[in-house]
Amino acid sequence: MAATADIVNRYESKYIIPRSLVAEIREYVRPFCEPDPHTRGDPPEYLITTLQLETPSYALHYAKEDEMDARFKMRVRTYGEIGTAPIFAEIKAKFQRTIVKARACVPFNAWNEALIYGSRIPPIFKNKKQEIDFLKFRRVVWETGAHPETLVRYTRESYIGVVDDYVRITFDRKLQYQRTDSWTDFGRSGVWRGMDSCTAQGFGLPYSGVVLEVKTYNTVPSWVLELVKRFNLCRSGNCKYSTAIWREGAFGGYPGTNFAQQAMLSAI
Repeated sequence: MAATADIVNRYESKYIIPRSLVAEIREYVRPFCEPDPHTRGDPPEYLITTLQLETPSYALHYAKEDEMDARFKMRVRTYGEIGTAPIFAEIKAKFQRTIVKARACVPFNAWNEALIYGSRIPPIFKNKKQEIDFLKFRRVVWETGAHPETLVRYTRESYIGVVDDYVRITFDRKLQYQRTDSWTDFGRSGVWRGMDSCTAQGFGLPYSGVVLEVKTYNTVPSWVLELVKRFNLCRSGNCKYSTAIWREGAFGGYPGTNFAQQAMLSAI
């Protein structure tokens, strides 16, 4: 991975919790956190729309399904109402517990398919690091044959720590998805399908859960450990993209198994 990537050794855990528990956890974290400055309203929320890229063999999906120690995802993300925020082209890799992320910010009106496949890169990046991160994103698209596969959309309630070096607490709900082959539509012309029901989540729970995510640096604050203990939280892997793939299988058939992950990982 290029030296320009952001390398973070951090603790990152997800929990599927009942909706009734959100208010209690929100109150518990209040002394340690404040609303994310990018949020609005009460509770503090924003909308996330993510275009998930995939290889022809579905190697990115299967790497997650097999819980490979070394894997990555490719996504194109924007926030709020479509067209009101920039595009973020992102590679997020995981090597055991180390997160390696390359993320390039692109003005919304400058984002198009030609930017991915064209021979010329316009002067749209704020600094050299952003441009290098985008070039890495583009290179991996070319090398893996990654293409638009699925859109995922959800509402995130977000808090950041105020007493520790880095803590982030988020609640994700109203999970939706739609299949797509467009780099630029971001769901404006398609039909969204829900995936936050008991059946879609596939965890065998008697309720439709909210995805609670806790992120800290590798040294976990004691109040975070107490949070997990007090609310009897059990870690549960939750990949929204893979949930969408499984959900779509009920409509159009699950993609054929092709375990080509090792070839895919050589692109990192």
